[in-house]
Amino acid sequence: MPPLVLPRVRALALLLAAVPVAVAAPPFKMLSRAATLAVPGGQLQGALTFPAQPDCPPLVLMLAGSGPTDRDGNSALLPGRSDSLKQLAQALAALGIATLRYDKRGVAASRQAAPDESVLRPATHAADAAAWVRQLRGQRRYASVTILGHSEGSLIGMLAARDAGADAFISVAGPAQTASMLLRRQWLPKLAPDLARATGSMLASLEQGKPRAPGRPELQAVFRPSIQPYMMSWFRYVPADEFAKLRIPMLIVQGTADMQVGVDQAWRLKRAQPDAQMALVSGMDHVLKIAPADRAQSMASYTNPSWPLAPSLVQAVAGFVHQAPTRHACKVSGAGLFAAAPG
Repeated sequence: MPPLVLPRVRALALLLAAVPVAVAAPPFKMLSRAATLAVPGGQLQGALTFPAQPDCPPLVLMLAGSGPTDRDGNSALLPGRSDSLKQLAQALAALGIATLRYDKRGVAASRQAAPDESVLRPATHAADAAAWVRQLRGQRRYASVTILGHSEGSLIGMLAARDAGADAFISVAGPAQTASMLLRRQWLPKLAPDLARATGSMLASLEQGKPRAPGRPELQAVFRPSIQPYMMSWFRYVPADEFAKLRIPMLIVQGTADMQVGVDQAWRLKRAQPDAQMALVSGMDHVLKIAPADRAQSMASYTNPSWPLAPSLVQAVAGFVHQAPTRHACKVSGAGLFAAAPG
């Protein structure tokens, strides 16, 4: 952990491997069914994972990361699966917490709801997430609705939480700096010098709101003209600034072994919102698993669903969600709660 002085921080940052968070709850049976949301242009498809009891549980709306990442946390760009978000949903259900995770526009079962790529924006995804919150709240089946955003989903969740008035917000492996700055850190050191210069030049142009032809063949897929409007819009957001605008309970969760989003990003979010709770999960990587000790095998957790989810992640999220404000009276309870859930 880098040294950092936060003189007015009132919430404690926990290194959870050393200080476990107790969640006093017996294991609940897990139920699951489909959920849908009507949006302009089609329907979004999701999965509601639900504890058979208790009545009126808290619910977590999960937002996946960037690109073609589905509701389970799996990217179409990678072989195999991690199933990280699916595993988290199942673990939370055992602790009495309902979850809803969904395929965003253009991905997996929500593929038909995609607009033309050239008109898609981060604000589109944020509006969809906010619509899910309103639908869930209107059902009056949940004690609270917390948004959990993973990676780019953290920024989307921040925007949606303000728009829809979510009860609480959790950022998991969420950047604090602009996406373009993180892409520079992730991409440029791995590229040959001439390709790194060309990539940096493209990023600089898009940061200035100036679309341009990718030029080099190696850049065509990443910087294709149809995706540039999305990237220019995405690059304008400073997540730490959006985080600072929230006025609800917040939790920052960051793995110490994350090679895509570093611990420094979590501290930047913390500085933007000193009242936010913070949990540093020792050994957790970007896909929420305990990272392989051998860095040469670091991709194993990205493509193997049998790789274990970080237990302290579950403890941190469950402990926070169970403390979320209960602002809503439930009108459906018991077995009828799940039976009446929309499909």
